[in-house]
Amino acid sequence: MSKISRTRLVAAAATTVLAALSLTACNDGTGTEDEGRAASTSPAVSSPATASGTPAPSGSSAVTDPSAATGSSGAGSSGGTATSAARTPVSTKVPTSSGKPVTCEGSTTRTVAAPLTRPVNHMLLTVTNTGSKSCYLYGYPAVRFGEAQAVPPVIEASQPQAVVTLAPGESGYASVSLSATDGSGANGHTAKSLTVYFHGRSGDESVGTGAHPSLPAKGVYVDDSLEVTYWQQSMDDAVSW
Repeated sequence: MSKISRTRLVAAAATTVLAALSLTACNDGTGTEDEGRAASTSPAVSSPATASGTPAPSGSSAVTDPSAATGSSGAGSSGGTATSAARTPVSTKVPTSSGKPVTCEGSTTRTVAAPLTRPVNHMLLTVTNTGSKSCYLYGYPAVRFGEAQAVPPVIEASQPQAVVTLAPGESGYASVSLSATDGSGANGHTAKSLTVYFHGRSGDESVGTGAHPSLPAKGVYVDDSLEVTYWQQSMDDAVSW
């Protein structure tokens, strides 16, 4: 065989081997083509906007339920409960009296008797409502000094235009003229005890229990000129007589 024929035979054999190798590579799933397919089928990382199909607006909240955002959702939401409690109106009204007004008397009041320097020979009675209901101070105080058998008369000109009404904690006043300043009074004596009775609506009877305010240790001097004012709403009105 000539040299040229042997060269062609070797080239043909090499071509056959390369073709076989190429066919084997395609059949076993390797090679450049399979590597590209693997890359194209790998999982892609989607953005939230791509996953929902609608792009989220810039700066939007993650909470999309308006009721959840405001805390006003229904039962089971702690936020809703807190909001409802915050909106509950708080009453600021403080009652000053409970029930209908009653007549003032010793068991629901506190009475204080204090001698005055002006007007001279006078005493001020202060009655404070210690009960839970407003009370009416009808008429004038029926005072009894010591063992006196009768109550002194009232100064008619001192009658107020309206019945004195005391809310719980409020006070009413009356003054007592103890004796004549010129010494003209008769049957003068020193009294060391005092009882104050309260009139009812009719003004003809006493109601409830009487009060027993303390007097100075030396007592007070009284005579037949003893008289009292009507109950007054203010202290100034009481001491003006």
